[in-house]
Amino acid sequence: LRLVFDQRCCESDVFFFICVIMLQSFYSIFFLFLLRFRGAVGWYTVDLDSPPSKRWDAVITEKKTHLVNMIQAIRDLANAFVPSGKLIELVDVTLPIMADTLPSPFSEEIKGIAAVSGIPLGEVVLFNIFYEVFTVCTSIVAEDHKGNLIHGRNLDFGLFMGWDVKNKSWIISEKLKPLVVNLDFRRNNQTVFKSTNFAGYVGMLTGIKPHTFTLTMNERFSLDGGYIGIMEWVLGKRDGMWMSFLTRSVLEDANSYEEAKTRLAQTKLLAPAYFILGGNQTGQGCIITRSRLLNIDLLEIDVKLGRWYVLETNYDHWEEPLFLDDRRTPAMKCMNQTAQKNISVNTMYDVLSTKPVLNKLTTYTTLMQVSEGKLESYIRDCPNPCMPW
Repeated sequence: LRLVFDQRCCESDVFFFICVIMLQSFYSIFFLFLLRFRGAVGWYTVDLDSPPSKRWDAVITEKKTHLVNMIQAIRDLANAFVPSGKLIELVDVTLPIMADTLPSPFSEEIKGIAAVSGIPLGEVVLFNIFYEVFTVCTSIVAEDHKGNLIHGRNLDFGLFMGWDVKNKSWIISEKLKPLVVNLDFRRNNQTVFKSTNFAGYVGMLTGIKPHTFTLTMNERFSLDGGYIGIMEWVLGKRDGMWMSFLTRSVLEDANSYEEAKTRLAQTKLLAPAYFILGGNQTGQGCIITRSRLLNIDLLEIDVKLGRWYVLETNYDHWEEPLFLDDRRTPAMKCMNQTAQKNISVNTMYDVLSTKPVLNKLTTYTTLMQVSEGKLESYIRDCPNPCMPW
């Protein structure tokens, strides 16, 4: 564009005017992109052949300061609600006991993170379980006109967890952004799966098993929610699976789209959830709607019926979303306007950058291409005016 401007803009007043408009449009789009983009996400390796207590040492050593800052922000919020400090005292006394009840290798990994970071074990346990009840997200799996699957997601977190009036942002969301990492989980020096995650968190919310499947998890709001499952676990009823532990186990152990779909649909959970799964063949994309006990619904891509994508926020797809939190309608409008012939990693990013799909809770955007085994992530900002959720 700059070359065209230099060579041709002096040829006529009309062409000069056109060039000016083009340049203004280009720079407007460029600076809009910068406003919504805080930075790319760094990569770390997690060696599954190492002892569980040592697997996260490198990540935590580098991210220790940010993790301490985030935990302190949670402490401050807890003390604001209970000024006596009794709530944090309860966490520090009770949750270390809970660590021993968590399944292997997660228990050992959490203890290792606490040891390296110097953060009390109970507070690291809390950091690893409150995603069961506080995650708000948008996930999309789309099939392009050549049959390739593209999986994108916004991870929104921190709802009602401290609003910073001065900066117009959620306190916990902002503290989480420096903790966003890309992880390459390896065994025998070979990649098993990749994930975008928060340093210090051992479960998985977003991941890819290269050339096999992609997976994201969204919270499903329900009266029979995660609080009940967690309380049952504390009281000794431990026959359900933590959502993020299940997704990590599936990414590590499942060897096909169908095997992953079966495990996600049938495993008893501690909390209701939506699992958004993409495969490596045409038609392999679905939303699995789960209660804690049952597979409620399965919605799959069906190009012959005109359904070339599936999209999930945090509401059952057959119900209208809450009018105060309707990210689904604008996201679907963008997908439909994009059209299957134009869907790509770049246009998927554009959809996920559209307000209110992008909002003040959005910590990162991840884009995955299963056929290429590729995962890329970006830390996000939502410039004002922007919806709080």
